[in-house]
Amino acid sequence: MSLEATPLPGRQARRRRRRAELRTIVVRRTVLAVPVVLGVSLLVFLLAAVSPFDPLAAYLGDRYVQASVEQRRQLSEALNLETSWFSAWWQWAGSALTGDFGHSRVFRQPVTAVMAERLPWTLLVAGTGLFLAVVTALLAAVRCAYRPGGPLDRAVGAAATVLQGLPPFVISLGLLGIFAVTAGWLPGGGLTDPGAEPSAGQVARHMVLPVLATALSQLPWLLLSLRASMAGVLRSDAVRGVRLRGLRERTVIRKHVLPAALAPFIAVLGSRLPEVIVGAVLIETVFSWPGLAAAVVSSAQALDFALLAALTVMTTVAVLAASLLADLLYVLLDPRVTADV
Repeated sequence: MSLEATPLPGRQARRRRRRAELRTIVVRRTVLAVPVVLGVSLLVFLLAAVSPFDPLAAYLGDRYVQASVEQRRQLSEALNLETSWFSAWWQWAGSALTGDFGHSRVFRQPVTAVMAERLPWTLLVAGTGLFLAVVTALLAAVRCAYRPGGPLDRAVGAAATVLQGLPPFVISLGLLGIFAVTAGWLPGGGLTDPGAEPSAGQVARHMVLPVLATALSQLPWLLLSLRASMAGVLRSDAVRGVRLRGLRERTVIRKHVLPAALAPFIAVLGSRLPEVIVGAVLIETVFSWPGLAAAVVSSAQALDFALLAALTVMTTVAVLAASLLADLLYVLLDPRVTADV
């Protein structure tokens, strides 16, 4: 007696096909990410090599003028500055594969220690600011969707359009001038007050302005994108049919319009991560926040190859991972999308 395979139910077959599509996206993006990461790290060493700045002068500072030619030569050999940029990259890449990202000349400690100390502070400000921007965009877009073209909708659209034209450092300087310099309500920079311990209260007060600057720099793009998506869904035949059934407007917006508009919103959110990272460098610099942004600036100024390459690679991986996550969520939210994302 032979057993014939019975076809899977439609829903189960669709789920299995969806999981296969998600695996395809993950594998494809992972394979493409490897040469991208290698190329970015290689480019960092190449650009550092052709830079007009002298890494030894940056390392010694004022002592560079006092050092003799022989002392400079010996120190350059000790710091491995005499090797070619490709040899330096090859040594760094080989060590990085084992988890050793080298030693930072600027901070006088291993690169992993620098990243471990500063990464939590960057994630705290950038993550909190992005979360605040997402929540505000969702609430404002939903409220505007109740009366498209109404006074609130026009005011929100105008404000977001103006705000998106302001660079993050301009927003940071504006907040600093209003709330720290003029009003004196909030501290203007640093992690804590001078001489104070980094307690929860101290950190919370000092992170208010950097978080607001991060949120305001990302809010216009997210809000305008979600507002446009919801406006398009509101004009669709599906929503007209739902309204003909006599459902309340609140139910139509929250259960039919918002879910349909979330897919493109997720895609925009994933694509904004590079802007968040670039903005974090400017925002942390303005507010003297002890995150990775300050390490990026210091490593670039001093041509600290090991730290600069590690930070650049980590940023690249974070951008690629966020893009992959956004695409996966897009596929899950919109069943019309295939693995060709």
